Amino acid sequence: MSRTALARRYRPRSFADVATQQHVSETLRRAVASDRVGHAYLFCGPRGVGKTTLARVLAMALNCQTRTEAGEPCGVCESCERIWSGNTSLDVIEIDAASNRGVDDARQLRERAMYAPSEDGRHKIYIVDEAHMLTREAWNTLLKIIEEPPPRVIFIFATTEPQKIEQTASPILSRCQRFDFRRVGMADIALRLREVLTAEGAEATDDALRAIARKADGGMRDALSITDQVLSLAGGAVTRESVAGILGMVPDDRYLELFDLLSGRNHAGIFRFVGELLDEGYDLVEFYHGLMEAMRVVLRLRLAGEEVPELSDDVRSDWETRAERFAPGDLLRMLALGSELEVTGSIRRSAQPRVLLELLLLRMSHLERTVELESLIRALGEDPRASKPPRGGAGSAAAATETGRPPPHRDVSKTRPTRGAEEGSSKTTPSPRAGVARGAEASEAEPESGSAPASRLPEAASAPSVAEAWTALLSDRAHLPEGLGPFLRAGRVEETPEGLLLQLPAGPGLDRLRDASVRKRLEAALGKHLGRSLPLAIEEMGAGAGSAGGRIDQGTVREDRLRDLLEREPTLGAAVEELDLEILD
Repeated sequence: MSRTALARRYRPRSFADVATQQHVSETLRRAVASDRVGHAYLFCGPRGVGKTTLARVLAMALNCQTRTEAGEPCGVCESCERIWSGNTSLDVIEIDAASNRGVDDARQLRERAMYAPSEDGRHKIYIVDEAHMLTREAWNTLLKIIEEPPPRVIFIFATTEPQKIEQTASPILSRCQRFDFRRVGMADIALRLREVLTAEGAEATDDALRAIARKADGGMRDALSITDQVLSLAGGAVTRESVAGILGMVPDDRYLELFDLLSGRNHAGIFRFVGELLDEGYDLVEFYHGLMEAMRVVLRLRLAGEEVPELSDDVRSDWETRAERFAPGDLLRMLALGSELEVTGSIRRSAQPRVLLELLLLRMSHLERTVELESLIRALGEDPRASKPPRGGAGSAAAATETGRPPPHRDVSKTRPTRGAEEGSSKTTPSPRAGVARGAEASEAEPESGSAPASRLPEAASAPSVAEAWTALLSDRAHLPEGLGPFLRAGRVEETPEGLLLQLPAGPGLDRLRDASVRKRLEAALGKHLGRSLPLAIEEMGAGAGSAGGRIDQGTVREDRLRDLLEREPTLGAAVEELDLEILD
């Protein structure tokens, strides 16, 4: 008894039946309908995506006596049946270039092409499969006839490696119309498999079809061949278990168990886990590919939530539970570690893939986890958002109650104070303190008991710090010297006993600020925002520390970033000293 395989029995008979390749099939159909068919075609693409099938459909359409006006072949006449089944036809010749690749084979093909088709109105079509296997000499033999073929002779070259043809016979590419075939999507493969199984009277679960489509890797022929195998094993029902048994796939429970080991940092359990995989007969290379897909799914769950169609509803909750144990950055680094084996191909070539897999899993389990800065500060006992109490209002009153000091008085009225108030104010004259970088507020002494609060000028009550005045100046472009904004943003200003010190990196900005007129203008603008006039000195950044010419390198940039962090979050200094932290890019 002879039986036709599913991949051959359900091969498309028309342009419309070819899945995913509409950009090719529609172009060829319109070319047939409008009589604009070329004399040479080059079909490029992965295996099993329909290159040879479309070549046969084109041959059927050109030689079909009853084709439609739209250019579709009938698919049932004697000519279509012979071409579709691949049987001997006088006018359609299929050649395997892998076994007919020499000069003599090319010369014989050129001589046969000189003969006219068997009947008037028909075309002679040569379908050369695996065309990249032809030698350079064979291409040179065919070059002239491909450029100027006899009437009604068409060449169709199919290949999975067009780059080899470009290297061996680049003049051929300019003499052919090239079509690049795409991989068939998983949804299209699953839909086609559902149609085939319905026609065969078999049932299949969605999980099983997705597993077959994923294993086929974009090839419809491979998907139909796998389905044929599964039907032989399972009979009339295609399930996830039967597909896993045929393909040797590792069940999802194993990957969930591995995620438990990685999240719990069970380093010793890695060796037991890999040993159990080998005892159960699983291929470690297949497990590795499944692991990369599982980590990709977990990462998508962390980033996209519900938008993961690969998971069914009955297992989604288990995967979501494992995904919550890892930060997206950790999963990304794990995927990067795993991809190194795929890039180098070492796990395929190694005689001991077990050692490579155990090493990979141990590196993942030892991988340091990502910790957010806010979480680290909270772990040290202080909330960074509560480290800076708001000015004025209820927050200031509450702070004053806890410290025993009254809140600062911010009277902005213009009335003269009473004599008693003047006496009280003379006894409680404030003594402001100078701040460095982010400077502190001016200190205020508490008034005597029973005396009225003294009126203060708004400038003294809300005098900005040096850092605040510098930030305001950088935003005030009208008062900045022209062209110095980008250079000043890289600088750092602080208050010294002599006045203000501005440190800038070496460059054009520093040279220009050494001009007395420019420095005076900047000094006046800064004094306007500071509320008081202080002399401004300019210094090259790093010159005081003895650095080589104040040059900026990776180390100084990292130190500046850490210094800026400490200025914005003072509580971070304790964490840096206690845990010996450093900035990592």
